[in-house]
Amino acid sequence: MKLSQDTPEEICPSNLTNYVVYSDTDSIYVYAEPLLEALYPNFKELPGEEKDNILEKVAIKYQDVITKYYDTLTQDCFNIQEHRLEMKTEAVIRAAYFRATRRYAQWITKEEGVVKENLDIKGLEFQKSNFPPVFGEFFHGIVEQALKGAQKDDIIPQIKDFKKKILEGEIPLPKLGNPTAIKKLDKYTGKKKVKKQVFTPIKKGAPAPVKASIKYNDLLKLWGLDKKYPLITQADKVKWAHLKDNSYKIEALAFFEGEIPEKIDNFLSQYADRQKIFDTILLKKLEGFFSDLSWEFELNPHIEKFQTISV
Repeated sequence: MKLSQDTPEEICPSNLTNYVVYSDTDSIYVYAEPLLEALYPNFKELPGEEKDNILEKVAIKYQDVITKYYDTLTQDCFNIQEHRLEMKTEAVIRAAYFRATRRYAQWITKEEGVVKENLDIKGLEFQKSNFPPVFGEFFHGIVEQALKGAQKDDIIPQIKDFKKKILEGEIPLPKLGNPTAIKKLDKYTGKKKVKKQVFTPIKKGAPAPVKASIKYNDLLKLWGLDKKYPLITQADKVKWAHLKDNSYKIEALAFFEGEIPEKIDNFLSQYADRQKIFDTILLKKLEGFFSDLSWEFELNPHIEKFQTISV
């Protein structure tokens, strides 16, 4: 278990154990396993549903204790005799992952007394609109498995297999591109000094998707395809991908997913840097996730496989 952030000394002194793993405006998430193991020495051997019922029973007991304390709190702090403050057990969570404020995943098995089977994920990187869905679905599956007890030795082979599919072209490139809406295209598009200049000057500070879009438009014009296929314009939604070294020295290229000119498609198939796509989109996110779980792995660049490290 890794806490989202350090706890202030006035809330929990550093020499004591903090069992509150996350809190927000009106909720608090408490790590209950040490208490449950103290109350029920065989807790770890119990079936999952029985664990959930015991946890709910203990939570309700503490809920009532805290609600009763509100009588004292309101008198001492607010000088009032009547109040509406109440602590309420909302959900039983069998496992959870808290990365930062409003960024977490939790496996809910009971909610307000009703048995559930719900994976609640909020704010994690793979849910963002600029994260390719094919990577997001894979990451979602990894998170779900980890919450339900899978270990790194179960997960790493899946990462290897997924990477192999990417590198060997089993997953089409349009599915691997970064989705984005092009902003400030006009701001960073320079003017050609001569009419026959092939590539449009790009002003300093241009974001990668903007550079990739300008290069796409230049290739359409160079290959005489701009009359048949639309150029990328301000606010268009496109995808873009990193490229390997090529004769045009284009580092990344944008494209419309629905209609890719054959010549552009062939160019992308030949020069798309699938290794860099995997590394920049997925690998860094996996490294952060593994680190949070106190798991480690390294990538051997020569054999392109993950090697586990015991921790």
